[in-house]
Amino acid sequence: MPSSVMPTSRSDGGHPSPPPAISAVGLRKAYGDKTVLDGIDLHIPEGSVFALLGPNGAGKTTAVKILCTLIAADGGQAQVAGHDVATSPDGVRAAIGVTGQFSAVDGLLTGEENMRLMADLHHLSRSEGKRVTAELLERFDLVGAAGKPVQSYSGGMKRRLDIAMTLVGSPRILFLDEPTTGLDPRSRHNVWGIIRELVSDGVTVFLTTQYLEEADELADRIAVLDDGRIAAEGTAEELKRMIPGGHVRLRFTDPSAYRSAAAALREAQRDDEALALHIPSGGSQRELRALLDRLDSAGIEADELTVHTPDLDDVFFALTGSNVSTPAKGAVR
Repeated sequence: MPSSVMPTSRSDGGHPSPPPAISAVGLRKAYGDKTVLDGIDLHIPEGSVFALLGPNGAGKTTAVKILCTLIAADGGQAQVAGHDVATSPDGVRAAIGVTGQFSAVDGLLTGEENMRLMADLHHLSRSEGKRVTAELLERFDLVGAAGKPVQSYSGGMKRRLDIAMTLVGSPRILFLDEPTTGLDPRSRHNVWGIIRELVSDGVTVFLTTQYLEEADELADRIAVLDDGRIAAEGTAEELKRMIPGGHVRLRFTDPSAYRSAAAALREAQRDDEALALHIPSGGSQRELRALLDRLDSAGIEADELTVHTPDLDDVFFALTGSNVSTPAKGAVR
């Protein structure tokens, strides 16, 4: 694909800005009569974290496989690290690292042996391979377990080793396909710390995840993929502002105070059983002050006030509709 098909963006001063680490236009893929990707566009700047959210079967892993040159697209164009995925796959592979949903380490080998094997695959000299292995084992806090068979590692240790092996070739773009699936919360947070460190070093991370909290914590930009199409894209805050549903909840212990408040705030939704009122609100300081002023002027004091603003759970369910069953908080199942 000629580079002119995807023009270089320009900065405000009219000078060409750096090309994106990953870009795609109209990417399509189908298996038989099932369309998995239906013309998606991507533009991911260097040194950023991009998260692709979506229910199982939405096409997340298919998008990763196309961008990593593991499968061919049926239509559209894509570039990774300035290389066309269709016409320059070797250039793409030389620039990227890939960690899949499940650990690819050899359980019968030790952690150090797995690392040295990866160094050999990257054609590093013996001395260079030894140096890189030692540095990465230390960076990922695996020195103490380096001589033990990987089959004895915990899930979090295996995932850290998996990512460490991916970094042997010093990739500038890292594809992490659901990297924390199956990990306990502590191990998940450890992986998040590793990802943040990589990005601070200038690595670009393309992340697919089932965990909404993960995308909220890590991603500079998030795209929600549903039924093969990108339903929305933006920062976490931009996506949250798209969805209505923010409200203030007032709870009372005195039934008479509750009734007085309900009479004063006629726009509120009542919960007579809980003695609670829900008032639509964006949660801004100005709105809260106005609400409190109304209560003060009516001589009413709530026992509890809580503010709810839409989160990524709300965004996800609003954008993916009824095709997804309700997941546990923070995860898309």
